[in-house]
Amino acid sequence: MTGTETGALAEVIAPGRALPDPPRRRRPVVTALTRGQGLVGVLLVAGVTLAGLLAHWLAPFDPNLQIPGANLLGPSAEHWFGTDEVNRDVYSRVLHGIRINLQIILIAVPIGALVGSLLGLVSTLHPAADVVAQRLFDVVLAFPALILAIALAAIVGPGALTVGIVIVVAEIPMFGRTVRTQVLRIRELPYVEAAEVIGASRWWTLRTHVLPNASEPLAVQLALSMSVAVFVESAMSFIGIGVRPPEPSLGSIVADAVPNLDANPMFAIGPLVVIAALVLGFLLIAQALGSARRT
Repeated sequence: MTGTETGALAEVIAPGRALPDPPRRRRPVVTALTRGQGLVGVLLVAGVTLAGLLAHWLAPFDPNLQIPGANLLGPSAEHWFGTDEVNRDVYSRVLHGIRINLQIILIAVPIGALVGSLLGLVSTLHPAADVVAQRLFDVVLAFPALILAIALAAIVGPGALTVGIVIVVAEIPMFGRTVRTQVLRIRELPYVEAAEVIGASRWWTLRTHVLPNASEPLAVQLALSMSVAVFVESAMSFIGIGVRPPEPSLGSIVADAVPNLDANPMFAIGPLVVIAALVLGFLLIAQALGSARRT
């Protein structure tokens, strides 16, 4: 720190003068999510989530029930999305598939966020820890999510657990590098330096000043990661290494629909619309939160 900067800090922390306050958010997160694209995103995600939560009551049939004589029927008042190649109601399977999809991503993404954030935080405490963490992140990022999914499925077998592990591993470097970048930036700001000059411990400064001001970028990354997780789960189930039949999954429903598009196009359109709504909703939320940070 230069002599000029030391003198400025000494003046700031002189007896009778208060420490400078950290910058306050000028646009609350709640405001960002209740207008414009943020509101649209929230409505899309909330609508799909509510449909999944109420699947037991909204679905007119059991998702695995084979209805006699209902082979590849088109949309009707009884079967909104028609039926599949083994006489099951597609609408019922989509509703239950939403719930399975959301269960996986709502567990896997927060775990990946927590582990990644802790690794990113540890990497800022010592240069050696930073080197190890960054090389670990590089290794994970060197493999696309689907390549990682295929490799893991070959080792432990396909299933919902495999999907969850892939999402967790894929999200760790994203959150780790986000936290690292924010911590390194914030701890160089004047109000943090002032706290350290008057004797505040590293952990007190981290807990009081650094982490609270790093939370907004993490909220943006969380929304982005949710959209990516929806795609990863659907893609893994589509290629047969995700949720195993007969359990419904949005990706596996689309995979089953591909050979039967001529008989019942809604067989594929229904789950594709739901996947698109979830991905778009989370992306709009991320964009709204990002715009709130820059405002």
